[in-house]
Amino acid sequence: MTTKRGLITDSFKVVKKAKKEGKREKRPPPPPPPPQQGAESEPEERLQRLRQFDLDWRFGPCTGISRLQRWERAQLHGLNPPEEVRDLLLQTHTDSAYNFSLWREYPL
Repeated sequence: MTTKRGLITDSFKVVKKAKKEGKREKRPPPPPPPPQQGAESEPEERLQRLRQFDLDWRFGPCTGISRLQRWERAQLHGLNPPEEVRDLLLQTHTDSAYNFSLWREYPL
């Protein structure tokens, strides 16, 4: 006794998609807008550079000390921290958002 095995199309109706009349041309995506040159973007860029300094463990731990103290300690130990960071810290030494590390808000 053999049973006849049919094709899957015997159980399910074949549906063909209609062809589109015109093919759309692929266009490259538009270029991203240029970065805004304004007063708002510059402080954010400065803070971003300092956050990158905080996250770079080559210069030692950053909890419990200011960014400038960390920079000076790294310089003392010959780790060559970026001069750009020191200059930025000296320019903004009165603002606590710039002086303390990214991890300041977290308890030790």
